[in-house]
Amino acid sequence: MTRIQKIKSFIFSIFMIIAAVALILYPEHAYSYIILILGVGLLIYGINTLIYFFTMARHMIGGKYMLYKGVIFTDFGYLTCTLNNIPRIYVILYLVILHSFTGLVEILRALENRSHGGSFKLKLAHGIFDMILAICCIVFIKDTHIVVIVYSFGLIYSALFNIVGALRKNV
Repeated sequence: MTRIQKIKSFIFSIFMIIAAVALILYPEHAYSYIILILGVGLLIYGINTLIYFFTMARHMIGGKYMLYKGVIFTDFGYLTCTLNNIPRIYVILYLVILHSFTGLVEILRALENRSHGGSFKLKLAHGIFDMILAICCIVFIKDTHIVVIVYSFGLIYSALFNIVGALRKNV
């Protein structure tokens, strides 16, 4: 990671912590903000992936994968932004699916790094924490305020994970 990328990651992580604290302090409007954060985040990720495809990945082997990934994440971003008027339980289930999928991917990445002799403990901890968040969302599915707090703790944990990654020395 370059120095500029580390600074960007650190600043973005600080904003994530501020947003999570604001969600905990003002839970009455947190549902709409969570949808906005998820939707815009997925849109930005999808658009960045599409830009990467059109600038570099189309010339690479397996570059079409980046195109598919960008289109799917952009579509999920648009879908998430339109979920404001449906019952909250569907958004909570969406959160459960998102956290469980992310946790599973992180755990599998950690196990792959372990089999290749690389560092895996931080990725494994992040994956397990995402799975725990998904389970907490399922347990407290009826209480939206608890789910907002669980989501906020997930944001704070991800921000701290990014800060640790930004402050880590390059090997």
